[in-house]
Amino acid sequence: MTAHDVDLAAERLRAVIGPSPLQISPRLSDAVGGEVWLKREDLQPVRSYKIRGAYNLIAQLSPEQRERGVVCASAGNHAQGVAFACARLGVKARVYLPRTTPRQKRDRVAKLGGKVVDVIVVGNAYDDAAAAAALDAERNGATLVPAFDDARTVAGQGTVAREIMSQLGSEPDLVVVPVGGGGLLAGMTTYLRERHPGVGIAGVEPAGAASMTAALAAGGPLPLTDLDPFVDGAAVRRVGDTTFPIVRDADIPLTPVAEGRICMEMLALYQTDGIIAEPAGALAPAAIDALPIPRGSVTVCILSGGNNDVSRYAEIVERALIHEGRKHYFLVDFPQEPGALRGFLDDVLGPDDDITLFEYVKRNNRETGPALVGIELGRPEDLEGLLARMESAPPHIERIPPDSPQFRFLL
Repeated sequence: MTAHDVDLAAERLRAVIGPSPLQISPRLSDAVGGEVWLKREDLQPVRSYKIRGAYNLIAQLSPEQRERGVVCASAGNHAQGVAFACARLGVKARVYLPRTTPRQKRDRVAKLGGKVVDVIVVGNAYDDAAAAAALDAERNGATLVPAFDDARTVAGQGTVAREIMSQLGSEPDLVVVPVGGGGLLAGMTTYLRERHPGVGIAGVEPAGAASMTAALAAGGPLPLTDLDPFVDGAAVRRVGDTTFPIVRDADIPLTPVAEGRICMEMLALYQTDGIIAEPAGALAPAAIDALPIPRGSVTVCILSGGNNDVSRYAEIVERALIHEGRKHYFLVDFPQEPGALRGFLDDVLGPDDDITLFEYVKRNNRETGPALVGIELGRPEDLEGLLARMESAPPHIERIPPDSPQFRFLL
């Protein structure tokens, strides 16, 4: 694949989508002491860049292939791109989604695809859906439309880089790209290394789904043993055979970002910038403070998607507070006597601390009863004083650390 393939993809896309906006971010610019621009792929018709690769592939199918239809697997965004393309081109599709796909994305796939798209929910991760889609294609002769592991998909995603160069009017110092299976990074890298070799490229992965980092360490794509599905748009267990060598040969540095840090950026984008981003969409700007960005430089972050289900915001706030160090959980063994809770409130909590969770089980045949207590601090640095007061308080108190297996019952 070459930059010329990206040019051809851009010509195909010209008839169905326009360039997504490139907007300066005052908040992020102030944070790094330079210019930070956001490439707003969340404003595409399907609210993510995935429309580019899906349409570029399906538009190249022969009449016979279109007649047999297509199948795809997706965490949600690629499926919307396929649904949009199939509706525009009149091609039937079966779309496989994992159960972790937010309801909002499932509904959007069905709405965009209309009568030509059937949605099938299977498995607990993208790779489960991918296996089901591949089996479907083999049995029924339909064309598989990969989310990232196909040169035509990669070329379509590479059009993001082409637009940036045209819109900015000059070369940025750095482009920050979110990474799941590697399609967007591979496509943009192909175009930039050939046409603008002076532009720096940084890849950003979710810490709980760093499949490209694992592939580079192993010398080839391999499935992750453990996968955190929270960043559903980038939670891929295995990167593509097509994308891996492009990233490897270009020697792209990769940065992992904790899921809690991504949640903090999602909230900042919403509260300060008025932007609704999904976890994968906030991945690139969430890494800004972890990247070596010189003052006065020009950086472009790909805001890759905005398909976020509003019902997820409670968990997003929770994860952000925990990552920030303001939310903590404890097991408190209260004496089963009048005034025990009042004593805890008076002797342990600080003036800016707030109890956000209290679950207590009273047992009449015991002297003490356990309670699960969630406390939100006014400031992260207030934790030291809280722990000191707990140490001297009458009840036995045990802190539940964020890396404890018990934490999975809280998030």
